This record gives sequence, structure tokens and C-alpha cells, in this order.
Amino acid sequence: MRRLAWLIVFLCSTAAAGAQTADPGDLVAQARKLTGEGKADEALALYRQALARSPDLFDAHLGAGIALDLLGRYREARLHFEGAILDAPDASKNQALVNMGVSYAFESNAKSASIFYRQAFDRAMTAQDVRSAAETANALARVYLESGDLDNAAKWYQTGYETSRRQPKVPDDQADLWDMRWAHAQARIAARRGNVAEARKQMAVVKTLLDKGTNQDQQIQYPYLAGYVALYTKDYRGAIAALKAADQKDPFILVLLGQAYEKIRDTASARQCYTEALKSNAHSPANAFARPIARKKIGS
Repeated sequence: MRRLAWLIVFLCSTAAAGAQTADPGDLVAQARKLTGEGKADEALALYRQALARSPDLFDAHLGAGIALDLLGRYREARLHFEGAILDAPDASKNQALVNMGVSYAFESNAKSASIFYRQAFDRAMTAQDVRSAAETANALARVYLESGDLDNAAKWYQTGYETSRRQPKVPDDQADLWDMRWAHAQARIAARRGNVAEARKQMAVVKTLLDKGTNQDQQIQYPYLAGYVALYTKDYRGAIAALKAADQKDPFILVLLGQAYEKIRDTASARQCYTEALKSNAHSPANAFARPIARKKIGS
């Protein structure tokens, strides 16, 4: 029945697409480029042209779903992600499942998102791809956290950490990375619970691990953590100082920064942050939580 529902929507929305003669693969490539340029409407039109010629084309379903999520048309997006899951080759099945999970994250619907993340997690474990399973568990944990379900967030971050330790012969840098991720997660959860002492304790663990120098590319994660903890423990000026030193291309960080500015009534700076956040065209948990907030704040 769900497949039939998608077909009805698809046929209604692409009635004029039959005259297209371009190769579906070329259309998908052009559409991806447009999505990256922030032209989701134009990308969607090309994805629909590709699907008019090849209705079971996995890449076109996946791309259409992403474009629709970026446009805020979440229910329609999920019809395409459903098509992507059905039509995905085995090697791409987890990609389709995770993208469906991200789609639900755009509406902070962690319960529905978890259905698809858990399928991806189980498939990775069955394939003995322990690293991928651990990363999927962490992604689900973040969806729970930013949806306000702190207990399940803690459970799945712990699952991610414990799963990572099942990798054979984990190099020292990877062991440090996962120790850092686990402490980073615990600090954020503690901050959300108002437990300042625990948050600072876990921040110190993160700092110690980063100071070892085994993961130099992760140094940027500390100001994000410091800003997150400061924001949720009501140190708004401290949050601003820390978040300004974090990754300014991350839409979630920009939204946190905007929220901190709002708390000190600097509406102009807040609006600038929200505007910058909307420039991201990523289909990720970070953007799934950032983009709806930013759009609401600036009325777009």
C-alpha cells in the first residue's frame, strides 16, 4: 500500500515528464550538483525527470528525498526514501535506511528515526562491519539527544562505544578517538540534565585525550563541546566565545551560536547565524536539527 501511495504521488507530480529524453544517470549527476549549490527545487525537477524514465532508479529516489527534506517537504521525501530502500542494491541499503532516519530527524521524531537506524545497525553487525555499526549507533544517539530523549541517547552512545571496542586490534589513535567520543557524549548529556560537575568532569577527559595528539583533526570538537555545555548550563557569553572558535561551517554549531546570541538579546548576530546555517545543504543529523530551527527563526 505504501508503494502504491508513492506511485500515485509520483504519477501526479510528473505527468509532463514523459517527453524527457536525457539519460537518467546524467540527470541525477546534474541534480546532485544543483543540490550542492542550494538549488533543491531545480534538482528535484531533474530527479523527477530521471524517475519518469527509470522509476526504480535508486540514486534518483535517494536524491529526490534529500532535495525534498531540504525544502521542508518531509512526508513527500519519505515516499522517495521508501523507494530508495526498496530499490537499493545490497551495498547501498544502509545508506538508504540512514537517510530515512535523517528525514525523521528533521521533525525531531526520534522514535521513527530509530526504526531505520536500528536496521542499519543490525545489518552492519551481521556483516561484521563493527566500525560502521558503532558509528550508526552514535548517529542514532545524537538524534535521541537532540530530540530530548536523554535516556535513549545515553543508551545508544554507550552501545556505540562498546561496539567500537569489539574491533580487532584497534590502533591507539582509534581507541583514543572512541574514548573521546564517549566522554564528549557524556558531557553533553550531563549538560542537558543540568549536572554541571559531571559535564565538566567529562570535558576534562576529552581535553586530556586531545592533548595526547593522536587525533589532531578532532581538536575542533573541543570548542563545540565547551560551547554546548556552556549554553545548556546558561553561561551564554561563555557559549558564544567557545562556539565562535568551533567549526563555522557546521550548521548545528551556527544554530547553537544563534540561540546563545538570542539569550543575550543580540538579535542581529543571532539572525546572521541562522542565515549562515541555512547555507548548508547536507543531509545529516546536524543539519536535520539546525535547518528547521533556522528557517523558523528567520521566517523562511
